[in-house]
Amino acid sequence: MTTSKPTASSATTPRGRVYRMSVSLDPELAVAFDRQIADDSYPTRSAAVAELIRRYLADRAWVSGPEVAGAVVLLYNPHRRDVVRQLNDAQHDHHDQILAVQHFHLDHKRCLEILAVRGHPKRIQDLVRRMRSLKGVDAITLAIAAPDTVPQ
Repeated sequence: MTTSKPTASSATTPRGRVYRMSVSLDPELAVAFDRQIADDSYPTRSAAVAELIRRYLADRAWVSGPEVAGAVVLLYNPHRRDVVRQLNDAQHDHHDQILAVQHFHLDHKRCLEILAVRGHPKRIQDLVRRMRSLKGVDAITLAIAAPDTVPQ
């Protein structure tokens, strides 16, 4: 298997310098992508690809940055023994990373919480790991934005 180095060409536009690159895709994938970006109202294929690249870089860069911001979304059963108290304890222990919390009662056995977080990546990871380890937490997702580490 051989791999080639990515190549790019540059051009100057009225808004500044841009780099052009070529991508080879399976035709079905390209058609599905074009259909989806049209549904999502992207102005161009380049705009959609640029957003995907920014997300990819942010997904990998946030752990090494000095500060991140984002959201923790968790689904849990409030009737599981001590889970509410343990979640509350975890959130109080990380009060300096939690900006706000929204709590929703989905039904009698499920609650959804959204925590807006900001702080050092390791502390955010510690909070998520601690909550994930609790019995009664059914799902937890971390969405991070690392604005200082991703080029615009």
